[in-house]
Amino acid sequence: MVAMTYAQNILNLKMAENEFTSNKQFLQTTGDQVDDVAWSIGRTQTISYSSKYGNIQFKDVALNYTFSISSNNGTTWDDLSFDGTTGIIMFNMPVSSYSIGNDYFERIPSNANSSFLLPDSFSPISQVICEEKLPMNDGSFSRIVLVPTMRMLSSSVSSQSQPTNYFKFYLPSLDNGTNRYLSQSITLTGDGISKVTRSDVDLVRITVSFPQAESLGLDSSFFQFQSDSITLTLPQDSVVEFYTGKVVVAIGQV
Repeated sequence: MVAMTYAQNILNLKMAENEFTSNKQFLQTTGDQVDDVAWSIGRTQTISYSSKYGNIQFKDVALNYTFSISSNNGTTWDDLSFDGTTGIIMFNMPVSSYSIGNDYFERIPSNANSSFLLPDSFSPISQVICEEKLPMNDGSFSRIVLVPTMRMLSSSVSSQSQPTNYFKFYLPSLDNGTNRYLSQSITLTGDGISKVTRSDVDLVRITVSFPQAESLGLDSSFFQFQSDSITLTLPQDSVVEFYTGKVVVAIGQV
């Protein structure tokens, strides 16, 4: 009986480990779908997952991105009234089922950039992190987290006088939908695109803050970005465009 109990415990641990690993891929796939849905109003995509030990949760208003611009080389700054707030999607597995060790942190893939701003069209518009951080207010879990980040694209249009430089920033904004928990799936729906344009810009500053830091512990140390603020020096008199694509996230829709 002792041997059978030991073997059963080992089997459960291996099953939980395999489930945790497979859901890493699930949230990476979900991140790719967020990128497709965010920029197509009305588009819907459902992604299924499988879990015996864990659960999917949506945490609303986990990140807030603030945009500031300067047309005077940093002498004065204009804070844009622009909605850069987004939630996150988390797969939580109780540490009683599977533990990777307190303070464990992994960004997926292993060579992923730790900045919240990525400057090319091939970069993912979201990141996936694996983390175990104890204690936290909502319980003791090994977590896989889908974190919306930003993409920047640049271009130049020539004219007879001088070229005009354009810098476009894209952020998916995840919003809470109707969570029925009737199936193991996530449904994403594109629900609108917002745009703010400014010209004659020399500097752009983007800062990320964490509205759920105090209540849930989702703070800077949880996300571990390379920096919580980035300042970009642009060619003189550049045009900047900020886009947010609203994505409604519904868990367990059927």
